[in-house]
Amino acid sequence: MDLIYDRQLLLLGAKRNAELELQEIQRYGRDSYRDPDYVSIYGLRPADWYARGVRLLGRTAVECTRDSLADAIGKSVASTAGGTRDANDAVVIDPFAGSGNTLYWLLRHLPGARGVALELDPTVYELTSRNLAALGAPIRILNVDYQSGLRDMSIPPDQMIVLFVAPPWGTALDREKGLDLGETTPPIGEIVDFVEHRFPLNRLLFAIQIYEKVDPDSIAELGPRFAWMERRVFALNAPGENHGVLLGTRGFVP
Repeated sequence: MDLIYDRQLLLLGAKRNAELELQEIQRYGRDSYRDPDYVSIYGLRPADWYARGVRLLGRTAVECTRDSLADAIGKSVASTAGGTRDANDAVVIDPFAGSGNTLYWLLRHLPGARGVALELDPTVYELTSRNLAALGAPIRILNVDYQSGLRDMSIPPDQMIVLFVAPPWGTALDREKGLDLGETTPPIGEIVDFVEHRFPLNRLLFAIQIYEKVDPDSIAELGPRFAWMERRVFALNAPGENHGVLLGTRGFVP
């Protein structure tokens, strides 16, 4: 596990699996990033989303994709999908939703698209369901594993599918070699293969969340699965601590 992530969870202590109070959210942002508003999600600062009834577990506060990063991912996806027909009529799926914030921003950048979130953890699912309802977000969320959820979806073959892929990293993130995409839980390649087998006729756009440093062999291993692939890193944190997105397509080239 990444040392920064470990330290952040230690700061939360017993609140890892409990709902955080506003002061705890702000203290986490201040202690970890010198910014009490660091955990800004759904387009709102912590004080604003908390006032509207949104709540996060400690681990979700650490793991969630905050607004600035989710916005950057959304813009990258929209620019990639924008050259294809009916991009705004796409189905946008987050198979490992967590807070659902990245999906929220993807839909902001793809107006008209339909959003579906899958979340296996029942506690996270319950909180995220309540959060999205409190905000009136047009996202359908299901308490199911990603394979069952995708298997049960009925999507016309002429409809584009956008997938934000961010499974738990677990021990896949190493200080020296970076993020190994073959060691996430489940491995990225396994997810891509399942999706491509499940939707063989659809145009697919994968947006895979990555770290600034990625094991090059794990990227090369994914290459043959895509018609086109591009890596983008966003300079939002200190050097060496930034996240990005690996974009890959099947069925079209941007």
